[in-house]
Amino acid sequence: MKVLANDGISNSGIEALEAAGFEVLTTTVAQEQLENYINKHNITVLIVRSATTVRKNLIDNCPSLKIIGRGGVGMDNIDVDYARSKGLHVINTPAASSHSVAELVFGHFYGLARFLHNSNRDMPLEGDANFKALKKSYAKGTELKGKTLGVLGFGRIGQATAKVAIGAGMKVVAFDPFLEKANLQLDFFDGQKVDFEIKTISKEEVLKQSDFVTLHVPAQDSYVIGEKEFSQMKDGVIIANAARGGVVDEVALLNAIKSGKVSRAALDVFEKEPQPEIQLLMNPALSLTPHTGAATNEAQDRIGLELAEQIISILG
Repeated sequence: MKVLANDGISNSGIEALEAAGFEVLTTTVAQEQLENYINKHNITVLIVRSATTVRKNLIDNCPSLKIIGRGGVGMDNIDVDYARSKGLHVINTPAASSHSVAELVFGHFYGLARFLHNSNRDMPLEGDANFKALKKSYAKGTELKGKTLGVLGFGRIGQATAKVAIGAGMKVVAFDPFLEKANLQLDFFDGQKVDFEIKTISKEEVLKQSDFVTLHVPAQDSYVIGEKEFSQMKDGVIIANAARGGVVDEVALLNAIKSGKVSRAALDVFEKEPQPEIQLLMNPALSLTPHTGAATNEAQDRIGLELAEQIISILG
C-alpha cells in the first residue's frame, strides 16, 4: 500500500511505515494535480498538513483512498464529516505539537516583553552609531514573572501553554466553553511532579484580569477577539495568536495598538495566509512568525510516529 505525504513527514514516520510494509511517497504534488496523482499511483493514505486541502471533490474522485491523515491538530482544511460518511478514516495528531506551540508563544512573549523583535532589527543597522539611544528606547521592558496569563481555549495546547506560564512564575486564568476545570501536572528534571488545578472562568473575566493573552481555539465562523474584546482588556496588554488566522480581527488589533490598548502582539497565523496584510508585516509593535508553531524537530518526529502508528493500526 502507498502513502503520499504531500506536505512532508519526518524520517521517523517514514521508517516506521516502511518497516510495516508501506511505500511512502514524499513528492509535493500541486493541489490541482493531486487527484490525478492519487489515482495514477493508487494511493491508499494521504497525509497532509495545512498547505493541502482535502475537499469533497477529491474524496469523491479518489476511490483508492482509505485514510486521510493530518499532521497536527486543526482539520479545517479537510471535509472531515463528509470523508467519514464515505467510509474513510480521518486521523490527526492532537497532542504531538502542543508543547512546541506553547514554547513558540513564550518565545514571542519574552521577546515582546523586552523588545527583542525590534532591537534585533535595529542593532545591526544602528548599534555602532546609536547605541545609547537604542539602550534608552528599549530600557522599559517588563518581566513575565508575577504577571497574569489569560488563555482562551483550554484544550491540549492551551494547557501546555499554561504549564510553561506556571513554570515562568505566572498566574494563569483560562476560558473554555466546554471545560470547567483542568488538572495540570508539571514534570521536573529530577522526577518531581507538581499538580495544579485550573478552574475556567468567563471570557470577559479572563480579558479583564490578564496582562498577557494567548489564543488556542479552533477555526471559528466569527472573531474570538474583536473590537468589543479589546475594549475589555487591560491597557497595555500583550497578546499572541498561534491558533488560526481569522480568530483575531486584525483591523481591530491594529486599532488597539494605535490607541495603546494593546502595547505589543505576536502573530504566527494570519487571516490572509500565505499573504499577510502589509500593515501587519510593517508594524513595529508586532512580532511575527510564518505559521511555525509546530515546526520543531521534536514535534515533527512525534507527529510522524503518531501518524504511522495510527495508519498501521488501521491497515496493518
